[in-house]
Amino acid sequence: MTRQRREFGNIRKRESGRYGASYLGPDGLRRYPGRTFATRADAQAWLALHQTQMRSASWTDPRLGRRKLGDYGGQWIAEHQLSLRTRDLYASLFRLHIDPFLGHLPLDQITTEAVRSWRARLRDQGRSESTVAKSYRLLRAILNTAVDDGRISKNPCRIKGADRENPPERPVASVPEVFMLADRIGPTYRAFVLTAALASLRWGELVALRQRDLDLEAGLIFVRHSMVERGRHLEISQPKNNRTRTVALPGVLVEELKSHLARIPPNPEGPVFTGERGGVPRRGNWRANVRWRDAVKAIGLPDGFRFHDLRHTGNHLAAQTGASTRELMQRMGHSTVRAAMIYQHATDSRSREIADRLDGLIRSQQEVRD
Repeated sequence: MTRQRREFGNIRKRESGRYGASYLGPDGLRRYPGRTFATRADAQAWLALHQTQMRSASWTDPRLGRRKLGDYGGQWIAEHQLSLRTRDLYASLFRLHIDPFLGHLPLDQITTEAVRSWRARLRDQGRSESTVAKSYRLLRAILNTAVDDGRISKNPCRIKGADRENPPERPVASVPEVFMLADRIGPTYRAFVLTAALASLRWGELVALRQRDLDLEAGLIFVRHSMVERGRHLEISQPKNNRTRTVALPGVLVEELKSHLARIPPNPEGPVFTGERGGVPRRGNWRANVRWRDAVKAIGLPDGFRFHDLRHTGNHLAAQTGASTRELMQRMGHSTVRAAMIYQHATDSRSREIADRLDGLIRSQQEVRD
């Protein structure tokens, strides 16, 4: 067996004809690649890579990078402060779309090429564009933490545009359609439907509302909690993005809520909205109970109009008032400017109105000059 001493690290030719290599890390401990190399040049390239990393302060302990993504990703989800709904979403995305394909790989062996192949495979297997984008964003977040933990030197999730979702535009109801839908659904859920649309509340926020969360004299709703369905169990958590907020109500909704509260037993800790038997409305059976599709069809809304599209409608109405992006973020409970900007195009009609008025002004002044 021959041995060659180098300026940085050692290379040893083994009896098998393959080459081993090692070097002393910044902590004085000897590091090995965990494999042998077919040629001396391959061993030299491995040493050169780690030497460059040590000189540029980007070196990471190879032992840390050997942890499997499956273990590390599961721990990442468990340790991060997430709402129950977000935690369930991340756990599902990781279990179904990340772990089966990449979970067996050590963190330091997840390359940009591997990420690109994984993403293409998801798309080839028919995963939706939204699911692929969400899974990519989750993987990137996990590997960002791996960088911070010193397990890898850089994040391999570097595919431009892979984090973007381009879902089809959801339908928006007009104000008359919202009220016709509320009429069709019936008195039990009339205020429920109107609050979803006119206050831009999510389902979980609506069913978690307590009577103490309403200040109808001031025209305010305090969104403090959200109800999460986990199988048959219901759990109270923070609203999405862990952001409590105060929503100012239009007068017409204040009057509707006053009428609604007058019909239920007063109790500050009691729910604002319940089903006909006094229970919490559940997503799974609500549509059937109120014959949602029949009501949607009867007033001429698209067949795919969902309950969440009421919130979508409310967001568009808020944008049409000329509210700033920051104001929209606060009202809707969004944590990013990007989310609120989705609704900025709702002001196009106002922009067109201004342009039409400007056109009229210009033409009138041209006529005076002529």
